Amino acid sequence: MSIITIKNLTKVYDETSVPVYALNGIDLTFEEGEFTAIVGPSGSGKTTLLNILGGLDVPSGGAIDIAGTNMGTLSSRDLTRFRLHNIGFVFQSYNLIPVLSAQENIEFIMQLQGKPRAQRSARAQELLAQVGIPDRAASRPGQLSGGQQQRVAVARALASRPRFVLADEPTANLDSKSAENLLDIMGKLNKDENVTFIFSTHDARVMHKARRIITLEDGKVLKDQTV
Repeated sequence: MSIITIKNLTKVYDETSVPVYALNGIDLTFEEGEFTAIVGPSGSGKTTLLNILGGLDVPSGGAIDIAGTNMGTLSSRDLTRFRLHNIGFVFQSYNLIPVLSAQENIEFIMQLQGKPRAQRSARAQELLAQVGIPDRAASRPGQLSGGQQQRVAVARALASRPRFVLADEPTANLDSKSAENLLDIMGKLNKDENVTFIFSTHDARVMHKARRIITLEDGKVLKDQTV
């Protein structure tokens, strides 16, 4: 089942009066349950594509349909609401709230959704167990290692039961062992719960785990391989 359809997507920057295409006529479809890596050299358009998919950036042209919703028709307010209920994010820099505990960080998005406290707490504890750190619920980010913080970030991304998770270089700040552990966790979530993951990455370890690799170059799809 397709959850994302992209047609003729473009993103143009015109800061110097000479148009620079970050994305140039992208056509892609993503199916539910994918574990996909978007790869390519710096400047190829990977992060731009992820930001547009997540509603964090606006395309210059083309169309994006996510689960039957035309993203181009949404107002800023509706887009924020759509993101809240449909898209999970994992960032390179973790982006946890420093004054909140691990459990509170995971609960935060559910609080924005208006979920009852008992439901938030149960879901956060379930996710902490799934990512392998049930004993760190009360720890603040500063008390956690980089790998543990990224596990919390993955749990937070899944808290709202999104249609898919966008992960922008999620292993970039992790040591080799932590990166492997994190990828194993995400791979298990993908298989056991059919969670869709779309990565932007330079990391060969992510590419090795991915079942589809999309290579971008100069804002265009150079290759699209199922592995």
